[in-house]
Amino acid sequence: MTRYTRTITAAAVALLAAACAGDTNEQEAATGGAQADAGVVNVYSHRHYDTDDQLFQRFTERTGIKVNVVTAGADELIARLESEGASTQADVLITVDAGRLHRAKERGLLQPIASETLEQNIPEHLRDRDNMWFGLTRRARIIAYAKDRVQPSQLSTYEALAQPEWKGRVTVRSSDNVYNQSLLASIIAHNGADAAREWAQGIANNLSRQPSGGDTDQIKAIAAGTGDVAIVNSYYLARLQASDDAENRRIGEMIAPFFPNQGDRGTHVNVSGAGVTAHAKNRDNAVRLIEFLSSPEAQELFAQGNQEYPVNPAVQPSPTLAAWGEFRADTLNLSTLGELNAEAVRIFDAAGWR
Repeated sequence: MTRYTRTITAAAVALLAAACAGDTNEQEAATGGAQADAGVVNVYSHRHYDTDDQLFQRFTERTGIKVNVVTAGADELIARLESEGASTQADVLITVDAGRLHRAKERGLLQPIASETLEQNIPEHLRDRDNMWFGLTRRARIIAYAKDRVQPSQLSTYEALAQPEWKGRVTVRSSDNVYNQSLLASIIAHNGADAAREWAQGIANNLSRQPSGGDTDQIKAIAAGTGDVAIVNSYYLARLQASDDAENRRIGEMIAPFFPNQGDRGTHVNVSGAGVTAHAKNRDNAVRLIEFLSSPEAQELFAQGNQEYPVNPAVQPSPTLAAWGEFRADTLNLSTLGELNAEAVRIFDAAGWR
């Protein structure tokens, strides 16, 4: 069983289910009972941002529908949905990365929905082929570089970072991380498995340190001189540059973004997204919520509040991201990232990228 497809152990699932069953206060607050309630929509969310809370409040103001939210880790939420089955009170699952959304789909935890609004607001490649899930925000997997040691003319593609001249200079988080798994899945899709294996091995050979921490840690590492370039999601650097904290801004000013592969397929992008759960009691409200989150009003708040790129092409990015300039994004259908996840993990394991 691969690292990514491995779920919480049976014992942990049993404990989680027991905790859910025993938490009557949460059940009363988050579900309002077992039957459909025209005035509520119940959300399981992996996202933990103030921006999302503001959006849920706005949705309630616009519609009168109360949004009840349970937050937890992505694996926990998927395990919880599996253990609850048809008795779940969740109407919407919100999580990050197309790989995780595909996983929820494959486990039968989501249902297809037909919505002209979502089809109009969200480009086809940013939603599931079977309309099981829909992207809500975009994030580009960029190359962040130390401005005092790297010139942008030295950078070109993800593939180039695997070349010997970058030995000891590349900083990136663990291959356990789904963001890296999805990036490798995109390389498999475009270049084939053999080329993907060569790339993974090359990056493993060029690491400046053993992978540790999240994307912000990679940026701080190259700012401190541990490596010269980092592979990170765009919003981590944008947050540092737009931070109210002077030290974060100082670090952000030392680092610049580079959008790789502009001469061919474009920079790899991924999404956070949402789907209606397979056993949603308040299905219509769930669809209305996801439609609202794709609207220009909501997309504007996503963009300004969390430094993520909007999925709705009618909405502009934040001033920080706009200052980075426009870029060519890979338009590979993101369903492919989930479909190729298991192969990506096998390649990472073989390459020794830990």
